[in-house]
Amino acid sequence: MEEIVKHINDTNASYRTIGAGDAKNTDLFLDNDHYELFRDAGEQITVRYNKENLQKAILFIASILPRKYDNSAIHRTEPFSSAFVFDQLALLDAFFTIDGNKVESRTQTWNPRKDIMKKNGEIDNRFYFNGLLEEVSYINDKGEHKTAKFTIRNYLAGGYSDLHIKKAGNGIFDVWVTNTFEYKDDGKEKQYEEIDIASTSDSLQQIFYGAPGTGKSNTIKCEVDQKDLPRVRTTFHPDSDYSTFVGAYKPTSVEVPVMTIIGKEQMPVVNAKPEKKIVYEFVPQAFLKAYTGAWKNQDKPFFLIIEEINRGNCAQIFGDLFQLLDRNDETGLSDYPISPDEDIQKFLLTDKKYGFAVLTEEQKALIPEEVLSGELMILPKNLHIWATMNTSDQSLFPIDSAFKRRWDWQYMPISDGKKGWQIEANGKRYDWWQFLQKMNDKIGSTTNSEDKKLGYYFCKAKNGIIDAETFVGKVVFYIWNDVFKDFAEEAGDLFKDSDNTLLSFNKFYYVGMDGKAKVVEGKVERLLQNLGLEEVGEISYNGEGDEVIDDTESSSRRILHVEFEDETIAIKRFKEYLQVLRKIGLDKAETVASEKEVDVLGCALVTKEREEAIEQSQYSYVESDGYYVIKGIKGKVMLNFLPLISNKYNLNLKIGYK
Repeated sequence: MEEIVKHINDTNASYRTIGAGDAKNTDLFLDNDHYELFRDAGEQITVRYNKENLQKAILFIASILPRKYDNSAIHRTEPFSSAFVFDQLALLDAFFTIDGNKVESRTQTWNPRKDIMKKNGEIDNRFYFNGLLEEVSYINDKGEHKTAKFTIRNYLAGGYSDLHIKKAGNGIFDVWVTNTFEYKDDGKEKQYEEIDIASTSDSLQQIFYGAPGTGKSNTIKCEVDQKDLPRVRTTFHPDSDYSTFVGAYKPTSVEVPVMTIIGKEQMPVVNAKPEKKIVYEFVPQAFLKAYTGAWKNQDKPFFLIIEEINRGNCAQIFGDLFQLLDRNDETGLSDYPISPDEDIQKFLLTDKKYGFAVLTEEQKALIPEEVLSGELMILPKNLHIWATMNTSDQSLFPIDSAFKRRWDWQYMPISDGKKGWQIEANGKRYDWWQFLQKMNDKIGSTTNSEDKKLGYYFCKAKNGIIDAETFVGKVVFYIWNDVFKDFAEEAGDLFKDSDNTLLSFNKFYYVGMDGKAKVVEGKVERLLQNLGLEEVGEISYNGEGDEVIDDTESSSRRILHVEFEDETIAIKRFKEYLQVLRKIGLDKAETVASEKEVDVLGCALVTKEREEAIEQSQYSYVESDGYYVIKGIKGKVMLNFLPLISNKYNLNLKIGYK
């Protein structure tokens, strides 16, 4: 598939007036079979517009006015006018101007969305794009400087337009619009808007809660940040209080003229540089910034986002603001206003950045007088307060029931992120989602706790791979210290080492040549095998001749060193590796190798009997003192194997690259 043609119905074509709010009509829906064109394009795509094409598209829309448009859920009709044509062409002219130079084509980034988890835990299998809005400054028909949002949806006429998207070179997709005067509705978008409304909460106050890694913050990001809605974000912690959430007087540095006394009068010193002095000023924090921002912009939703709300003492942080959280179901305003203290009242009246002092008389007329004067505080209907809560946190401050009743609660279930992430350890790969399913079953059956389970995004992959270091540092550390700390025996074989001793957390590390802790990947493999995971792939160890290859992430060629008490051996070739094993003792090496925490093709690295799998591979055996040692392995295999011998026999070897 190299090109798609999408017939546009009204769902994708509600016209956005200049200055419309950002909450509605920001997504572009395509048919599910169109997803094939973008399946391998990544998390974002680059589209390219042609100026002449969009000029023709907007002139076509002008020719069929009046049309319905949607201005933040207030349905109106746009009549034909010369001002409409002038402003739209001026906006396009500004959009196709880059660094002062007029261009005939330009690009924009879109975000493909498919199989996204909705707030009710269901998977939204529709295919659509968001991230369509881009702010543009232009001069309107009255000669005024204006700012508006460009979106491809403004150039689509429902029932008349076809949207074309075609693969071009360099990963770019060309986008253009064609029109016909014959109206047609192909029915493919029916109920899209209804589904969208059902899956997108309009709650004024809600808390997203669930196990760590279930996508709570990401859900808010998709709903708010990616739609570029106005927002203020803060994070609660044990030291948060009313002053850090609302505002307080703080010392600030200001420049003042240097003064001197002449006679009895204080006079400024001529030509003297201003000096800095410390003064106390009222400094607003997240709540007041969101409060005034929402009142100033009542035509669009405004969000106050609180991360980790249960890590702070909510009663102490909200104080008397608690009263404001009772919102009227019909108006969205606070049912019980409060009277702010004199400091806040003065700030609201006089501050020219965040307060109401900067507003024009026309803007002030839209705000109730008692709110404008600071006499009362009332939450406006467009102020949304959304928060996240990690239910596994050992919260210092439980949330009381009266506070809970004032919020809607959105549970975030654990589900497959469908990204195909894999865990890589000891040359083998394991499926991340399969690990989560088995580990969460073990957590549930052992601790009887849903809160301790792991979500898909608990650990982030790099290029689809979660390496052993990341896995131990985040996942193993969490399950050992926060989940199974008091349930090691009840966990059964989960933490059983190859010698039937406890696989304690310290066994996952050894000290390298540089004195830093290194991960023992064989222990990661042991844990995954104890859990019953099956390999999904093996990393090839294609040894080249007799040379030991440094296949770590080093940018330069280094040599593996093993430091004994009396000497250090640099392993440049197989003979030095064999020298190390002989110095340690081939019997010890064979004992550890037989446990196969590190192996090649399922075969022990040191053995008393040859394996057919090795004989028929690119590897070979070298016999020494009645033992067979596999030749042709890379340095990473040695780096994982040698620490196991050292740890088992307390040899205190220092092993690492130099």
